[in-house]
Amino acid sequence: MAVVRGHQLEPLVDESAFLGLGRIVDERGYLGEEAARELIVTLGSYANRARQLGATRICFVGTEPLRRAADAAKVVDSVWRESRVPLHVVRHSEEALLTLLGATAGQPLAGELVLVDVGGGSSEFVVDAPRRKPVAAGIRVGSVRLTTRFVFSDPPTQREIGTLNREARRAIADAPNARPASVIVVGGTASNLLRIVPDTLLDRTLTRGRIRHALRTLRAMTAEEVSTRHAVRVERARILPAGAAIVGAIMDRYGVNRVQVSDAGIREGTILAIGHAGASWRDSLPRLAQGWRR
Repeated sequence: MAVVRGHQLEPLVDESAFLGLGRIVDERGYLGEEAARELIVTLGSYANRARQLGATRICFVGTEPLRRAADAAKVVDSVWRESRVPLHVVRHSEEALLTLLGATAGQPLAGELVLVDVGGGSSEFVVDAPRRKPVAAGIRVGSVRLTTRFVFSDPPTQREIGTLNREARRAIADAPNARPASVIVVGGTASNLLRIVPDTLLDRTLTRGRIRHALRTLRAMTAEEVSTRHAVRVERARILPAGAAIVGAIMDRYGVNRVQVSDAGIREGTILAIGHAGASWRDSLPRLAQGWRR
């Protein structure tokens, strides 16, 4: 929840809940009553909190797990009936543009940029440049999906780390072509990797050397130990090795030695879009993603 002031957001409330929807949909193709109820209750609590604090516009955005869930339409209807807030299940391209908008805060671009949102079940890519239409694509590789398929030990074995690196590179090879001046990575995976490596919180940059350091650290400690020592949730700690492998594969794909990490992403982008375009925010995304002058 935030106040929009031009290109700036003034955050008022920042909360999150780890529901593991991507893993559930991976396993059975739908959410089911228990997971759907947990989601509906969580969203309802967010809506109530926002209303109590005076929010004038409230919006829910569903991403990759809901795009694939067989019971998504039922969930969307239940969310509306119980909270009176629309749940928009956005397309890959819309998700990517929202993330781009959040990371750039609507500032016009100076050069070609690749932005990647590393999620649990998929990673969203946007290639954008001045005076060009953004190119967006979703790749079905995420930190939860890789962990579920290839990691069975805690901490992961060296062989499992090798498999994560190999599978991440294989999947990221299908990412859009670009020769970016800069690469920005967003999402909880990237932000929490900064906690694992010393000094990264100062410049919010991940390099190849820092990724190797993170993987050595994660290889040497259990998820519980990582959680205690680095202030990362246990659920997040378990999937960070896969996240590190994905970030490393992104560097390989675009021939860069470092990426910037941004805390801003789809949530901030959605708030900016609604703040500047109101109810027509989905139709306005291509224009908003190009940035605007104050």
